[in-house]
Parts: sequence; C-alpha cells; structure tokens
Amino acid sequence: MSTNTDATNTKRTFPPPYTSTGDASADRLAFFHILERLKTQKRTGWVDHKIPGPESISDHMYRMAILAMCTSDQDLDVSKCVMMALVHDLAEAQVGDIAPREGIPKAEKRRLEADAMHNFVHDMLHNSLAAQRIHSIWKEYEEGESKEAKFVKDLDRFEMACQASEYERNQGMPGLQPFFESSLPFIRHPEVQGWGQALADERKKTQT
Repeated sequence: MSTNTDATNTKRTFPPPYTSTGDASADRLAFFHILERLKTQKRTGWVDHKIPGPESISDHMYRMAILAMCTSDQDLDVSKCVMMALVHDLAEAQVGDIAPREGIPKAEKRRLEADAMHNFVHDMLHNSLAAQRIHSIWKEYEEGESKEAKFVKDLDRFEMACQASEYERNQGMPGLQPFFESSLPFIRHPEVQGWGQALADERKKTQT
C-alpha cells in the first residue's frame, strides 16, 4: 500500500525461498501453511501510522473479494474478479507488504514478487493446473490491461479508503488524508466511483 509516512526506514529482510522436497503432497501442504503469513502480517501503511490492531494482508483481500461480488457490471467476469482479489497480493506471503519509503525500486519489487510466485507455483504446487490458474490470474492483475484487472485495482483503491475512513471514525486516528488522496481520485470504474463518492460524502458528514 502506498502512503506518505515519517516511519523509521529499516531494511527489510526476506525469508529464504521454499526448497521442494520432491513430494507433491508435502510441498502443497507447505504452501497451505505459508498462506498463514497473509493472516498474520499487518499492512505496512497502517503499521507506519501506528494504527492499533491494524488489518492484515488477507483482511484487505477478503473484503475486496466480497466487494467484487457486489458489482452490477454484467460485462465483468465476476468469478475471475473474486479470484483476482484473493490472489493479487499473494506474493506478499513471501516478500511482505513493501512500502515506498523502504527505498526498494519498483522494478526490484516486481522481481521479488515474481520470484515469490515462481517459488509457489513450481516448488510448492508443482506447476499443477491449480498453480497455473493462480499464476495466470495474478499475472493478469499485474499487467493491468483487462477490464477485470482494472476493476480489481479500483477495488484495491476503494477498500483502502474505506478502511482509512473506519480507522478515523472508530478509533479517532488523525493524519490519514493521504490514504484518500492516493486512492479515490484514481478510481475509474463508474460503479466504484459511485461507491467512492458515497464514502467521501459519509466522511464529510462525520467531520462536520
């Protein structure tokens, strides 16, 4: 997630990639276990802003998946959008939620995430049909060209703004304006724009 922060810049360390045992069942189970990291790792932007009990990476992806199910856009492959929401940050199980303030170039971040996905797909899931489906959908999101990828990216933006609004309202957290400025103005899908406007209107009411 992207936001301005004054947090101390500490160098991120990465766990070593998984080494295949050659046993498909054991390697698949190892993949299932690595998914726990998405449940326990907190989103960096909220940690940097000292949010008490910040959401995890999987918290973020789960709500995005439900948001995808709420669309009325019949031109979208909703099932694909749901799956895309659930895998778009999958590489963060290995590399974590890398923030811009960490100084890792975008190209290096993309390489790290691609390497993580390769490890998952080939060393853990043995390039099975399921692995190929996961990788294909993740890659489609990364390329950002399909209408589903563009829609899910807008859900990513909206979900972050929605969470920021809830932290403001429920915990009285100040200084979260950058989360709105870096998300809502960049939403392009008409329906999600409407959701964003409703959120902005609600936030304005609560601040008056």
